[in-house]
Amino acid sequence: MTALRPERESGAGHGESFTDGSSYGTGGEQGTSYGQQQPYGAPGTLGDGDWYDTTQQGAYSYGGAGSAGPGSVGSGAAGAEDSTVYLPPVDEGAYLPPVDEETMALRIPDPPPQHRESPVAAGGRADRRKAAKRRQGRRGGTNSPPEVRDAPQSRSGPRAPLSRVEARRRARERKASPAAVASRGIGEVFITCGVLMLLFVTYQLWWTNVRAQAQAGREASDLQSDWANGERKPGAFEPGQGFALLHIPRLDVVVPIAEGIDSKKVLDRGMVGHYAEGALKTAMPDDKEGNFGVAGHRNTHGEPFRYINRLEPGDPIVVETQDTYFVYKMASILPVTPPSNVSVLEPVPKESGFTEPGRYITLTTCTPEFTSKYRMIVWGKMDEERPRSKGKPDALVS
Repeated sequence: MTALRPERESGAGHGESFTDGSSYGTGGEQGTSYGQQQPYGAPGTLGDGDWYDTTQQGAYSYGGAGSAGPGSVGSGAAGAEDSTVYLPPVDEGAYLPPVDEETMALRIPDPPPQHRESPVAAGGRADRRKAAKRRQGRRGGTNSPPEVRDAPQSRSGPRAPLSRVEARRRARERKASPAAVASRGIGEVFITCGVLMLLFVTYQLWWTNVRAQAQAGREASDLQSDWANGERKPGAFEPGQGFALLHIPRLDVVVPIAEGIDSKKVLDRGMVGHYAEGALKTAMPDDKEGNFGVAGHRNTHGEPFRYINRLEPGDPIVVETQDTYFVYKMASILPVTPPSNVSVLEPVPKESGFTEPGRYITLTTCTPEFTSKYRMIVWGKMDEERPRSKGKPDALVS
């Protein structure tokens, strides 16, 4: 679209005239000019013979004597003085407004995108209000969206201080509710209890065995050393004192036998205890007649009797003392009986299958495993008495 211009007067040629009477245009006649034109020779304008070189390499001259440069327009007086004006070169990096192909009318160009401070709100009044609110929210922090409010501090500087309402809201968000505190406390209690139970089970099933087996091993070594040195003599023994070794070859068990069935002094130290007190007193292995009764743990604390339920009739059970080996043969087993059934320790134990006095051995332990609700009983009958001077019996050699 071109700029509006006044109509030509009738009969006037279509063109423009200069002050010197020359004209240019489409008509050959001199017509009325479109307005007062500033003469080319006026101060501040390019006169005859002047030309404008944008690159200082080529020229666009406006008339001038002898000028035949490219882009020359009009003609100058012959022999006129050639005065050329050089303008400063154009900086290629400077911003130049785009060329308007539709009109050459003057206008204020839009600033380049890189120089804009902030986007101009497009639309009507409502859009401008929204843009203003967004700018206010960025400054104050109260009306900005959550992603802007919660964004980390920018590198340009610290954020604006929060308002009192916003600070209270964030404090409430950070503060846990009573239900959350209660659930967290209950969870911590359960976790603590679980850890304690795990530690207790580990102690009972593993550490007590390690400690008891070590104690029993030291007791057996000391006992054999005393026998070799002749420091222990047959006779009465004090409670907790070891006096013999029990061998069960089928189960690969070698464990000291101590006087008494006290848990702390005897059983919990991995040893086997001899029933030697009160109504539960039983015979000794070297007695010519009677029932030699012993007790031991089936689980934990060394668990020497854990697998006595695997014994079969005829399996050897050997009691080694300072002077003699007493060899018994397994005879029978009572899988379950109440703890109060002390008749199993009588000289002729009931439910054992024995009917007459003899030399017997009784092994007692707890059942089922990891409980002490019932008792399991295993009986054996004397098969051989062999002095240590004659060497080990066949049951221990093979």
